[in-house]
Amino acid sequence: MTKNKVIVVGAGMVGAAMAIKLAQQGKAVRIIEKKLINPQQVLSSDQVDIRVSAINRFSEKLLDELGAMPLLKQSRLAPYQQLEAFERGGDNLLFDCADINTTHLGHLIENNLIQASLWQQFEQYNIEVIEQAAPITSIEQTSDAITLVYGEQTYTADLVIAADGGQSQLRAKANIGITGWQYQQHCMGVLIKLDAPQQVKTWQQFTPTGPLAFLPMQAPYANLIWYDDANTLQSFKGLNPLQLKTHIVKKFPELAGDFTVLKHAVFPLARQHANKYSQGRLVLVGDAAHTINPLAGQGVNLGFQDVVALAQVLLSADDIGCPLKLNEYEKSRRKANLLMMSMMDACYFGFSNQIAPLKWARSQFLKIANNTGPVKNWVLKYAISGELN
Repeated sequence: MTKNKVIVVGAGMVGAAMAIKLAQQGKAVRIIEKKLINPQQVLSSDQVDIRVSAINRFSEKLLDELGAMPLLKQSRLAPYQQLEAFERGGDNLLFDCADINTTHLGHLIENNLIQASLWQQFEQYNIEVIEQAAPITSIEQTSDAITLVYGEQTYTADLVIAADGGQSQLRAKANIGITGWQYQQHCMGVLIKLDAPQQVKTWQQFTPTGPLAFLPMQAPYANLIWYDDANTLQSFKGLNPLQLKTHIVKKFPELAGDFTVLKHAVFPLARQHANKYSQGRLVLVGDAAHTINPLAGQGVNLGFQDVVALAQVLLSADDIGCPLKLNEYEKSRRKANLLMMSMMDACYFGFSNQIAPLKWARSQFLKIANNTGPVKNWVLKYAISGELN
């Protein structure tokens, strides 16, 4: 008998996408989520989310296949056509969609809109969502089933997918270890209202105290990202909008127009990678498997690549919880995830210092990379497609 009962724990962007992708294959999918949302309410709200993701072309294609992209196109989203990296007073590296004959490199979209557009598809695929705020008590596995225990409540399936984030309870209960570290710096996101036309270029400036970034959302909104010493950013938490704007004006390159600070948030940075992606009939996806420096907004894109890879492995499986099948998924994703994590760390550590030889080397790198068309275009295609070839 075909075993196709799935429980997805966590219905953020990656978990919700995973649930729909498997439901499209005809699998019986249930979701366990801490807190339910009203997707129609989120999509119709004029409240702008400070959390934004840079969705690449690979992720766009997936969201379109899952039915979410048409909804997002009716809401707030901003295509970007250029991506620039530079040092103050130094060389720059500019990626342009025209270089690879495409209309845009990706979209900047609020996280809650992506999540809501996916949740809107659940009813169509008969995906049951169970609200369960209690912590998981235990995970019980046999050779042919897996059961999650939440106090007196139990849920049994053929496969459990942990999409419950970087602090995954399921990963911890399954005794899957992680390797990684906390970065010394913290990161502050600042939602602004910008008095300027729609911007189509996202940029990152590297400074000795950490990167600064501009993410153009749908006009008039934009998001500023400020990496710095943890104590420095923590001292900004209690500032009012006008006080914070003063610091931004001093620190950031000149923006396209005047702006108003709407809200801001500070959070720590961590890199971590699960020592393995599965344990018996439990498998990890997204941040539960890997968290990455958010320098280029690649975290959710890696998670969506996990979704596609796992769905492909399970497509023709008679027993979707078979450990051998889950190992196939890990083999297909671990190398690519490690590569992106290492690339982000190389940029982060390589540019956030003033060591003279390294400063010279990175200046030469930016200069050469910007003038080496085939190499630059390969990097660009990899960044927007997630594919190495």
